[in-house]
Amino acid sequence: MITSLTRFRVDLLVLLVAVSWGSTYLVAKELVSPSSVPAMLALRMLLAAAIMAAILLARRKRVTRSELRGGVILGLLLSAVFAFETFGIAHTSATNAGLIISLTIVFTPLLDSLVSRRRLPRRFLLAAAVAVVGVVLLAGNGALHAPGLGDLLVLSAAILRAVHVTVMPRLTSGTPMDSLHLTTVQLATCAVVFSVTTVFSGDSIPRYLSSLDPGRVLLLAYLVLICTVFAFFVQTWAVRRTSPSRVSLLLGTEPVWAAVAGIAIGHDSLGFAGYGGIALVLAGTAWGRTIEQRHSAIVPPPVRRYPGTHGLYGISPPRLRSQS
Repeated sequence: MITSLTRFRVDLLVLLVAVSWGSTYLVAKELVSPSSVPAMLALRMLLAAAIMAAILLARRKRVTRSELRGGVILGLLLSAVFAFETFGIAHTSATNAGLIISLTIVFTPLLDSLVSRRRLPRRFLLAAAVAVVGVVLLAGNGALHAPGLGDLLVLSAAILRAVHVTVMPRLTSGTPMDSLHLTTVQLATCAVVFSVTTVFSGDSIPRYLSSLDPGRVLLLAYLVLICTVFAFFVQTWAVRRTSPSRVSLLLGTEPVWAAVAGIAIGHDSLGFAGYGGIALVLAGTAWGRTIEQRHSAIVPPPVRRYPGTHGLYGISPPRLRSQS
């Protein structure tokens, strides 16, 4: 039986993951320019994949063909998500990026309902509309003009993230897969994609490394160690000690921390309409998450659900066969 103290510790660690993910949008702005996005992502993925591979080797368990095939496909999708997100961050504020990407919470059930032909309640569509109106207010800060390039890129990333989350259970259903193996293959695939990209576009990895001062090296290490490796193991550990819904609820606070970091630390400038947009995004996504979870409890989906979404620099593993 889970004690109150154990539940508190689990909740606290999961909340720390959400806080770290919320901070990544601001951290990324310190690490990238439009020309250095592929190099930074390549370096970040290479380091994260190497750490995960070392852990995998220590376990002495081989990756199966199914895990390799599924991981490569998902890794290609994940590469697109990272590319759009990070290029978007280079052209917009950390606050905008963190809140716009949270629309994945409403895009995913919409896409899943189309694929599975499972109707969503009309209230969910209303919640989605509230969140979208919030994004329009936030992006324009009250002015009636088209969203900027960065906002559109992050919005595209949110749609691609919904595709990634929807495709994952369908690729992994029917065959037992280890979440550590699947995540490692995805990261390795991303590392290959971005490493090859640096040969043809933007800064090279050596050139990007030479531009990093000690402070930015620490920020990069933070993204790799805390927002990926630590986050992955906390989620896998937490889901086995509490409910996926509880983990999902705590991870859903990520956009709140993104807004806090962007405004309090990054000094993002917002007017009254911008703050109103933040409120609508948070209200719409939270309402939509609640409606979708209740609906899923009444009408179980044909595929397995997730404990949560993934942040810009973290990956939320599916509820597959997990490791100790």
